[in-house]
Amino acid sequence: MDAPAPASPAAPRAPERGSALEVLAVFTRLGLTSFGGPVAHLGYFREAFVERRRWLSEAAYAEIVALCQFLPGPASSQVGMAIGLRRAGLLGMAAAWLAFTLPSAALLVAFALAISSLGDVSGDGWILGTKAAAVAVVAQAVLGMGRSLAPDKERATLAALAAIVVLLLPGAGVQVAVIAVTGLIGWLWLRGSAAGDGDTGVLDEAAPGGRVPRVLAVGALAAFALLLIGLPMAAAATGNPWLASFAGFYRAGALVFGGGHVVLPLLEAQSVAPGGVTHDQFLAGYGAAQAVPGPLFTLAGFLGAIDPRTGSLAGAAVALIGIFLPGALLVIGVLPFWASVRRLTWARRALAGINAGVVGILGAALYLPVFAQGIGSPAALAVAIAAFIALTRWKAPPWAVVIATGVIGQLAL
Repeated sequence: MDAPAPASPAAPRAPERGSALEVLAVFTRLGLTSFGGPVAHLGYFREAFVERRRWLSEAAYAEIVALCQFLPGPASSQVGMAIGLRRAGLLGMAAAWLAFTLPSAALLVAFALAISSLGDVSGDGWILGTKAAAVAVVAQAVLGMGRSLAPDKERATLAALAAIVVLLLPGAGVQVAVIAVTGLIGWLWLRGSAAGDGDTGVLDEAAPGGRVPRVLAVGALAAFALLLIGLPMAAAATGNPWLASFAGFYRAGALVFGGGHVVLPLLEAQSVAPGGVTHDQFLAGYGAAQAVPGPLFTLAGFLGAIDPRTGSLAGAAVALIGIFLPGALLVIGVLPFWASVRRLTWARRALAGINAGVVGILGAALYLPVFAQGIGSPAALAVAIAAFIALTRWKAPPWAVVIATGVIGQLAL
């Protein structure tokens, strides 16, 4: 009797519309366990939504990542918003942002209220363990995306060149330039199977959450520009400290590319001033932000809560809404037009190059900052290796690996 044919790899399920509660539940788990910064978040998202739940394809996920790298704002949070939008519409987008942001924001606001009794926790063993776990998560993402998005010599070459450039010339601006250049090279160079297969795209008729109406998209882009220009003018005219706070945090969220640590100079300029947050308080908040899961942009909640000009829970809420609002408006405004553009043949070739560039950028980030900051000793490397095997061979969920490495780190690192 003939042996059964080997099973083929599981294909992504047909898109299904989910509920905002479903999105809320999944992102709450991610918000509680996504340590390691924005690059690691992309690895957690890929495992949760591409591999485990198959809410979207590898190509669609890579497009979302590439597009959000182009947009100013908190890149990993915008990726989460786009996934929530694609899955369950605008309510899904709001649920994804709230669930991913609230855990770290609540911890940092609580730290602001109790800062006098807590010291620096950035060197604690459990923090070192979760940083080692982030190395394993990003390594898994690089390998998986590389197999799917850079499987041939042309795209592998583009990915390698992107990694080399980003390693030699680090910076968020360089990453944006690399994505643009790899897209141009893809358009000019890639042909045939290397040019992609015309995946349905990020947000089109097949997206389960439905399409964002063009009028809403245009309105979101108009609101983004009007608030960026009008808020500072209104704050200067009125002298209202609450309006000034909202304007400052909105400007920080609207003008930074790549998210993560790049936003720190803008936040420092907004908060550290005569009569406001002290430099020591700012550094204490930054250290605490390294110790919590979720986006680094939630440092704004700490600053809004501790600033004597607005210091309160309301001040934290104003800061958090201000810094995340521009990124949300851009996601709503840009995605519908992107879905139309990417159907064109030349656009698919460019997107194939961009996807390879994203793989290279993620590969470079695996070394710097993830490995360089996450592995400080042979013991930490051993924890990272064990976490990688648990993720890739034992198929352990990342949240369980993060918890386990935190415990191991506290005991051994």
